[in-house]
Amino acid sequence: MKSQATQDIQKRTIKVLATTQILSGVGVAGTVAAGSLLVSSISNSETLAGLAGATAVLGAAAMAIPLSRLTQRGGRRLGLSVGYTVGLIGAAFAIFGGSQRILIAMLFGTFLVGAASASGYQARFAATDLADDSNRSRQLSYVVWGSTVGAVTGPNLMGPSGALAESLGLPKLVGPYILAFITLGMGALVIRLFLKPDPYLTAANLRPQSEEKHELLSARKTLKLIRKNPAALFAIAAIAIGHIAMVSIMVMTPVHMAHVDVTLTVIGLVISIHIVGMYAFSPIVGALSDRMGRRWVIQLGVVILLTSSLISGMADPHNSIQLGFGLFLLGLGWSCTLIAGSALLSEAVETQLRPSSQGASDLLMNLMGAGGGAMAGVVIGTLGYGWLCLLAAVPVATLGVWSVRVPNISEMKG
Repeated sequence: MKSQATQDIQKRTIKVLATTQILSGVGVAGTVAAGSLLVSSISNSETLAGLAGATAVLGAAAMAIPLSRLTQRGGRRLGLSVGYTVGLIGAAFAIFGGSQRILIAMLFGTFLVGAASASGYQARFAATDLADDSNRSRQLSYVVWGSTVGAVTGPNLMGPSGALAESLGLPKLVGPYILAFITLGMGALVIRLFLKPDPYLTAANLRPQSEEKHELLSARKTLKLIRKNPAALFAIAAIAIGHIAMVSIMVMTPVHMAHVDVTLTVIGLVISIHIVGMYAFSPIVGALSDRMGRRWVIQLGVVILLTSSLISGMADPHNSIQLGFGLFLLGLGWSCTLIAGSALLSEAVETQLRPSSQGASDLLMNLMGAGGGAMAGVVIGTLGYGWLCLLAAVPVATLGVWSVRVPNISEMKG
């Protein structure tokens, strides 16, 4: 049981992290749909549209290990604020590349914006630094839930931010990146000013003096250790597979809808509904994970993701209601695999090895997401959206089979 002082620090930490998740959500969420459409507009190719989402996810992957190293050296405050600042710089590059129709500059910007996503993902682990095993999923889920307000608002600001961009003489599709520039700067400032005392450094000071200290291992060495740990391996697989399914379908839905000239407002609404599924029910998912077990919630996520693939894949481009429902389920299934998988991973490894394992998890998750986003563009350009949803369901079904065949979670941890 944590002391009252530690519990007070944890409460403050959750509030600060939730605030920054709102700010970063407002900034980053609107760029999801705008990025794909902007690349398609610049390149005049739907096949290349997936590059926006792919480079953003690749940027998040590239920042996963560096942010983990910064965390171990200077705490969560240093790592998270650097990530948001790099994302701010990326938004500036995207604005420049989009307005000048320079695809390389625009994609470099989306790559750096991915750093903000990396900070957002690692913020969920920051919520577990001072948490107990009995409430780790719930503490983590509160920070994930904090993304709801910003992430739902962001896509719905595509229209107003586009109008702002046009008033400045810029293409309307760079508007969401102008918004991201502002909100990510605010997020970095909030972390620097208010994430005190630092939760990771506080947790480190609470460890017994006799506890062995580890250097931050490379991703390769960390993954080698994880392969020998059934619980950690299953946890990372759940996180990564849920993410690749979510990213590949989500980034191509705006392109699918644009086939019938759907307005940006309607596309933004569908993405908002998807993001509600991702974040709004995370406290319930976290409570279920603590009560019913991590594996049970991961299995629930598998069922929801498979249902989503079926509903979305059968939807016509103009059927925004069916696509909205399908993407809502896509977000909810992702929430199950992310929250339960992240909590299991934090429990499955030694305290000192958590930054290494968390960084490796985010690296693998985002690399798979980047690959899925890139391949999604090729699939939708050659086979179509329905085939994309079907192919995305294959690794999810594999995870479902794995979850049945693995031992009980308590046995895996032992």
